[in-house]
Amino acid sequence: MEIFARLRGRFPLLALEAPFAFSRHTTIGTGGTCAVAASPASERSCAELVRFLQEEGIPHVFLGVGANVLPREGWYEGVVVRFCRMRRLTARGMRVYAGAGVTGGALLSFCEQRGIGGFSAFSGIPMSVGGGVAMNAGVRERHFSDVVRAVLTVQSGKMRILRAEECRFSEKSSVFFRGLPVLGAFLEGVACSPREIARESCYFRTRRRVLPKGRSMGCVFVNPKGVSAGALIEQCGLKGMRCGGAVVSDVHANFILNEGGTSEDVSRLIRLIKEEVFRRTGILLREEIRRIP
Repeated sequence: MEIFARLRGRFPLLALEAPFAFSRHTTIGTGGTCAVAASPASERSCAELVRFLQEEGIPHVFLGVGANVLPREGWYEGVVVRFCRMRRLTARGMRVYAGAGVTGGALLSFCEQRGIGGFSAFSGIPMSVGGGVAMNAGVRERHFSDVVRAVLTVQSGKMRILRAEECRFSEKSSVFFRGLPVLGAFLEGVACSPREIARESCYFRTRRRVLPKGRSMGCVFVNPKGVSAGALIEQCGLKGMRCGGAVVSDVHANFILNEGGTSEDVSRLIRLIKEEVFRRTGILLREEIRRIP
């Protein structure tokens, strides 16, 4: 409880949860326990918290809605910084500012009401804006790198706005995977009628309905250039492969479902998939998921 007491003494108004169970706050439903979770209510308070944690040498990790992450089992003597209360949404023309805790659904609804298009491809993706920006989430047609114009972050203890070109976006990656938190993002949309936005959003949601149901992290591996990771895994005969309570989906081979397993089960299955695909094809799959802490 030492970390809890230090945070409460320094930030008396900060929302704290102790202990914090990763399994209850991630889509895969596995993971151990963290000493404390802290949920700042604003970008400035979040920046102050991150600066304090860095200066005091307190281990910490960042967590959005808990999709596309694999937490470790056991005890983590540190702090989970959550963005769920940072939900500021504003618009000026076609430029939108969204706090890190804004969900994909809230962003789409906000923009649809104002005739701001360009975000429909994110319909149905379980994410927050912070996580979506950090991992450059998206589909074949559009990723966050296509709509981000700048990102508010904390660097060297100070709030800073990074231009899109400074974010080093690549396939399901960005500079924010190297320890920088996303506090909010400035996004650029296009003028579009609410009816057209609703139609496009429906199309992308419908397309996602064929994806596997159950507890998962979404797609586990990034598609290698010119080929589907799921198709490679299926070609290697790995659909249905199981390690404990973790199993490769029979519906989409790039999904691992948790059927009562642990993070170790999932991690072991990921390793076996990578080894087998590399042995048979010479292609080394790159993980799309983020391991925490």
